[in-house]
Amino acid sequence: MTAADVVICGGAAVGASVAWHLVRESFRGRVAVVERDPSLARAATALSASGIRQQFSQAVNVGLSAYGLEVIRDAPALLGVDLAFREQGYLTLAATEAGAASLRARHRTQAGAGAAVELLEPEALAEVFPHLRVDDVALAAFGRRGEGWFDGLAMARAMRARAEAGGVRWLRDAVAGLVVEGERVRAVRLAGGETLGCSWFVNAAGGMGTEVAAFARLALPVERRKRTVFAFAVAEPPQGRLPLMVDPSGVWCRPEGDRFLAGCPPEPDPAVAEDDFEPHHFLFEDRIWPALAARAACFEAAKVSGVWAGHYDTNTLDANAVVGPHPEVANFLFANGFSGHGLQQAAGVGRGLAEWIVHGRWRSLDLGPLGCGRIAAARPLVEQAVI
Repeated sequence: MTAADVVICGGAAVGASVAWHLVRESFRGRVAVVERDPSLARAATALSASGIRQQFSQAVNVGLSAYGLEVIRDAPALLGVDLAFREQGYLTLAATEAGAASLRARHRTQAGAGAAVELLEPEALAEVFPHLRVDDVALAAFGRRGEGWFDGLAMARAMRARAEAGGVRWLRDAVAGLVVEGERVRAVRLAGGETLGCSWFVNAAGGMGTEVAAFARLALPVERRKRTVFAFAVAEPPQGRLPLMVDPSGVWCRPEGDRFLAGCPPEPDPAVAEDDFEPHHFLFEDRIWPALAARAACFEAAKVSGVWAGHYDTNTLDANAVVGPHPEVANFLFANGFSGHGLQQAAGVGRGLAEWIVHGRWRSLDLGPLGCGRIAAARPLVEQAVI
């Protein structure tokens, strides 16, 4: 049996971030990352729209994105790569007084956490974005700074490269079982036949997180939910630096070069199998195009040029990540259930778990509110701002 001090299951953005931050924390133990597909072709890291925002309803999520923003901006120095950050903001629209009240409540949380988000009344919204129809808008929230999109796959790959340069071992394999004795994970069985003894085990398995937790007989309320992204072109795109817009209908849209990307959650939104990547083609004609055409004349004539689907590892309890140690299996660390926020929270969660392993506590940011104790207690920490 080979020994490792830390075994990380999953080598996409979150797992790579844990490994990289262990190197940054000068951790001197042996670290192994187990990833069955190093290309990450079907990982959420590669298939997401790669956004980062601070428009959340929970302060801990604002804090995680704030650190993610630091890493993205400083990536040339930290990771040796430019992540092509497009700091064009997020624009969230509310169409009812209840929706406006929710935006105001979130804004208080965001401002208290230091986020640069402003509220726009319909008249001000029309001045800033004259292409939008605002007759049904009650209020908008706009992050002029600190929000946008970036190259998430490049970030994950750069974190891996820096981690490997620091001595982390990357294994092309899959976790097939865990040996749990007493209150600790003692070893990790790999599908390829190798067994790794370990002092710490990190579950960063994305959509497979629930199956991995089950190897230790631990419950995790996380399901794979499918999200379809459409690329489309319009004849006369609006001018200026456009943000990612979240329409009251639930449809989101943002520019991507000379095209646009758009998506929305399906209704109903069932759990899917790990190999189900068939796009919901009907969503564009049924929901996305009607909402966008109603919001701006420029979207009335749109031509789809591409489509793909990826997975959200969705926490069905409260749409928030589950991070940190299990209260009964103390060396089993969760990093699961990001519900679409994993890429932007990867840096902060990786730093937090590395600090927990090295120092035994949260140091830079208290991730305690995301702890798994709330699952057994059925005490949700609901994130309202889920796209």
